[in-house]
Amino acid sequence: MDLVVFDLETTGLSPAYHEIIQIAGVRMRGGRILAEESFDTLVKPRQRIPSFITSYTGISNAHVEHAPDAATALQRFSQFAGEALLVAHNGQRFDMPFIRESCLRHALPVRPVGFVDSMAFSRKLWGGRGGHGLDAVMSRLQLSLRGARRHDARGDVQVLAEAVRQMWGKLSTDYSACPVPRGNGVLPG
Repeated sequence: MDLVVFDLETTGLSPAYHEIIQIAGVRMRGGRILAEESFDTLVKPRQRIPSFITSYTGISNAHVEHAPDAATALQRFSQFAGEALLVAHNGQRFDMPFIRESCLRHALPVRPVGFVDSMAFSRKLWGGRGGHGLDAVMSRLQLSLRGARRHDARGDVQVLAEAVRQMWGKLSTDYSACPVPRGNGVLPG
């Protein structure tokens, strides 16, 4: 099964009012992380990046000054993802709504894609104990960022891909069938 583990950074928490400022992804196949098949781009939003977001993500207005706009960045990410099953942590509430809203905002035609929220792996493994945010999952699996920055999509994708690989392996050794429920999302068509 072809997967693309991805993450977004944004100017805030509301897909209706805020914008994407970074997209990163890495391909997984057969339980292996294919680090050489990765994607990352900064994205130039139409609004300024608030200072608290810069302190949280490390991404400033100067960083995105010459970055592609959201329409271009999302189209490139869609090409990279192809027909892969998308995986994001808290993606059902955050990443997929941001992509959907951004496509609407930029009048991009969309195509359906399969999607898994990696929090489903955590919930299936650990039930209601201790939360299911990425930091809690990292702690349970004893994962570190190895020099990468947390809340930088590139670093988060790196550690999330390893977390997904390990959680999937704890649930099933069959990497051709997803052991948690799949949902649907959209990418630019």
